Amino acid sequence: MFFTRTQSITPEDAQRRLKAGEIVLVDVREPSEVAAGRVKGALTIPLGELPRHLPELQRGKPVAFLCRSGARSARATKAAAKAGLDAMNVTGGISAWERAGLPVKH
Repeated sequence: MFFTRTQSITPEDAQRRLKAGEIVLVDVREPSEVAAGRVKGALTIPLGELPRHLPELQRGKPVAFLCRSGARSARATKAAAKAGLDAMNVTGGISAWERAGLPVKH
């Protein structure tokens, strides 16, 4: 069986690279979760809608995926990598992002 190896990125590295314009950050949580707090500059595409949006993400930049804890974003990362994107998972999700003291819009 063939397994797609995925990359990870820390919340701190994701924030730095997002601010520098080096990555596209995609939040795959549901709208109600995003309403409770989101990362400025992140696109919001719920995991269930991601397959139809993958072609839009092929812009030549790596794509980092974010969810609450890192589980859904890991699934998104695998799907994106399988579709040929340079994809990575934000380790620990928005929970780790907030624990690191990184900015979240409420």
